[in-house]
Amino acid sequence: SLANSDIELNLSTVHIGRISISMPCIKTVLSCFFFLGFATVQVQARAVERRGALRATNSSAEAAAAFRHEVRAAAEEALGCGEPVSAEYLKDIKVLLLPMYSTMPKNSYGRLERRSLRYLAYRYFHQKSALVVRGFEPVRPVNESHWGAAEILSEQLPAYVESVLESAHAQEHGFDLHDATQMVATLDRLIFDSESALLERIYALQHKPSNRPLSEAGLKQVLEAYMALWMAGDTIVPLLNRPQSLEQVFPHWQQVISFAHGQISALNFERMHKPEARSNGNNVLSSRYSFEDAHKVVGGITRSFASFWESECQMMKEKLVSADKHRTGRVPLSKFYGKTLNDAEWRFGESESYLRDLGALDETSWLGKQVIIPNYIQGVSNCIVSASHYSVCCVNECESIMREIESAVGRPMAEPSDLFAIVGNMTAMTSLDAEFPLKLSSSLVKQLESIAAANGAEVPIHGRLFSQWMHYVFPHDCAFPHKSGTTSQLSPNQYGDGYLAEEDDMAAHTKEEVHEASVDKEELHWMSQWSEEEELIASYEGLLSTNSGWKQFVRIACLLLFMGAVVFGAVGFGKKGAEKECLLPSFNGKAHYV
Repeated sequence: SLANSDIELNLSTVHIGRISISMPCIKTVLSCFFFLGFATVQVQARAVERRGALRATNSSAEAAAAFRHEVRAAAEEALGCGEPVSAEYLKDIKVLLLPMYSTMPKNSYGRLERRSLRYLAYRYFHQKSALVVRGFEPVRPVNESHWGAAEILSEQLPAYVESVLESAHAQEHGFDLHDATQMVATLDRLIFDSESALLERIYALQHKPSNRPLSEAGLKQVLEAYMALWMAGDTIVPLLNRPQSLEQVFPHWQQVISFAHGQISALNFERMHKPEARSNGNNVLSSRYSFEDAHKVVGGITRSFASFWESECQMMKEKLVSADKHRTGRVPLSKFYGKTLNDAEWRFGESESYLRDLGALDETSWLGKQVIIPNYIQGVSNCIVSASHYSVCCVNECESIMREIESAVGRPMAEPSDLFAIVGNMTAMTSLDAEFPLKLSSSLVKQLESIAAANGAEVPIHGRLFSQWMHYVFPHDCAFPHKSGTTSQLSPNQYGDGYLAEEDDMAAHTKEEVHEASVDKEELHWMSQWSEEEELIASYEGLLSTNSGWKQFVRIACLLLFMGAVVFGAVGFGKKGAEKECLLPSFNGKAHYV
């Protein structure tokens, strides 16, 4: 009975023997356990339905159970119920999230909606490590009540983690910055924990017991096999013991290996300067490495590999930018394929249909079909790693620009004059070494003012129209934002055989090249892809209604003043101009919340 047990209860803490656990943590994790069990049954049921069978296969049940365990462990640790998470680590997450959080629209309780929470998590990992976490992709068509059908378990991740946070805030109608920090910490831990499964497999393939420390040479062997499997998947297993074959499969394989070995040096440095980093009692001069040490090394690889690989992404970008003579952010498809056929460039071989599905093809110009440079560079076809829970892709250079704007604005909406001042002090880069001052054309100024006019004189920072404007201001850095549901982010393996263009098709496109060298940029109608349809990442209802109310007030005030002036004879009906200055532009565009 409770009276005779060693359990003491109070409103804030549970004491079990010598262990103290906070009551909110207990409630949250218990709720999470219930939800994970229920959600996993739903996932299995959907898998059964797709196969037309009466019960789930063993493999699907085992996968669901393993995934449930991973999420549960990661959530416990992020919430402080498992292995402790350092306050410094959480503080670093919060610092990176704060500018984004400050500019996100809040509900009437001053909290974020679900979609906003997911948006923050997506952008955090993109900024931090160029990781795209599965289930958080912006192109996924979701709304407040439906999160989209998941085809693999890892894509159920957002709802799993959100359930943990919701159970602790069921009565608080939304999520705050602390919740966003916990969500990111949970995802980060899940990504780190998921790497141990691949690492264990490498140990087994090399007949290395995971409970026996490795020499540095042994750890290097493990890392070399890990990098190959991490980047290419199971198809590379037959080549693991054939270094020359691996060099043919992977571009810059020796540099990749050197990078992995460098992570061992980083661990050695940490051991020397941080005694708490040593595992299993290893001393500073020890050259033995436990499985936990190897796991820590591959975690560092995940977090820093994008910055190592970025030089490859920049090389692709420079080749495309060099073919963009008017700085429109676009390259004719004929020149794109010409790089492959004439310059022996192996990178630019995606088929026209695959480019279209990726959202990297502009088909609105009189010049013909054009590849949109940032959409292509940031497309999934250029992600170097595709793991179970995430992909490692090229750095999104628009993130640093948006972060600067968010830090300066500090709220969900901004006046055009403020945005002109912020953006006007920036520069645009055509490469790592070349940059030029921005000059906003009159058409760009008018477009931003038009967006503001449709929203009560201010611009929603997290709307499709502002992202579209940013693309035309920074055409090489910011991707063109397509309308929801019109593009997909299928990897080449998911897309199938048609993702590569046939040589005959590429040759046919190169013959269609249009010579635009003598044409002025404005004559190109380079903004022909512009669309007036707005899509908001979250509900701006309170903000927009406030602005609309103020706009209505101004109109009524102007009308009363005008009528008073007529009555007193100050204004005649034959005069023009006085009323015109008071009237604000009407909203003729289309807007909706996605």
